Amino acid sequence: MKNAAEIAVEEINALGGIQFELRYEDDQHDAEKALNAYNTLKGWGMQISLGSVTSKPCEATSAESYKDRIFALTPSASSTAVLVLDADADPVTYKDNVFQMCFTDPNQGSASAQYIFDKGLATKVAVIWKSDDVYSKGIYDTFVAKANELGIKIVSDTTFADGNDTDFSVQIADAQSNGAELVFLPMYYTPASLIFTQAKAAGYGPKWFGVDGMDGILTLEGFDTALAEGVILLTPFNADSSDAKTAAFVAKYQEKFGEVPNQFAADAYDCVYAYYQALTAAGCTPDMSAAEICDAMIAQFTTMTFDGLTGEGMTWDANGAVTKSPKGMVIESGAYVGLD
Repeated sequence: MKNAAEIAVEEINALGGIQFELRYEDDQHDAEKALNAYNTLKGWGMQISLGSVTSKPCEATSAESYKDRIFALTPSASSTAVLVLDADADPVTYKDNVFQMCFTDPNQGSASAQYIFDKGLATKVAVIWKSDDVYSKGIYDTFVAKANELGIKIVSDTTFADGNDTDFSVQIADAQSNGAELVFLPMYYTPASLIFTQAKAAGYGPKWFGVDGMDGILTLEGFDTALAEGVILLTPFNADSSDAKTAAFVAKYQEKFGEVPNQFAADAYDCVYAYYQALTAAGCTPDMSAAEICDAMIAQFTTMTFDGLTGEGMTWDANGAVTKSPKGMVIESGAYVGLD
């Protein structure tokens, strides 16, 4: 995401209008360190924010962004808790200045179940999910609810957590013994890579179905990409697309960083360009305070339509959630191929 944001900033600054200065601080996927990083950026003079990369740190930093009136648009912190101000209020209240470029977790879960049903991919499904991760649990909850609604039978439901996330023999055996034709994996690609490796060793070869956290597995160091052959996932971005805008971004990213960009990179690139569109339309200037820019961004993001790498005609609701359509992809010969 840092790499892609850098490319977007370079391109926008070359246009000669609004000029961006980009600074990243590593939160190490730790909420306390995320607050330290946020305060460093605030002290630097941050006027708009890319939030945090992952959900739990972003819950912490988005609370500060809300209090400080610094608008935040996160590329990939997908938990609804990132957006919520008070979950106990009736109705639930939301931070008015925190927005997402990524799908929310509930949308991914229900969309995945609907896709499996619509495509007739399986009637007996296993789910392996990470119980101490808000990203994984959020997707899991709505997947199960939608699967039950559609009549998809979940024959195996197993979990893991930090500390027991390297040996998946129990989860794989449970899915296999219960005859799961498809295994749904609402998780990031690192544990998924271990599951694929261990399932092959166990002689288990179901259909595998992932979500946007799976995107990146093909560039995971030391992973045999043949193990991901046939994996299906929903993602808003296809690096193999013939679309001119996507092709130009992919070529530039490969030239600059020596690898194919994934969906996370595309979301970050879109964040910077969405900011550029909104700031330009609002007539924002560098001398404006973060609070003034925040008000302008709220007005723009709740009314504008944005075309990016990860979707055309994107809109945001007043709660900060984005509306865009996921694409079904399958991994074939070490590359993503569109299913739709």
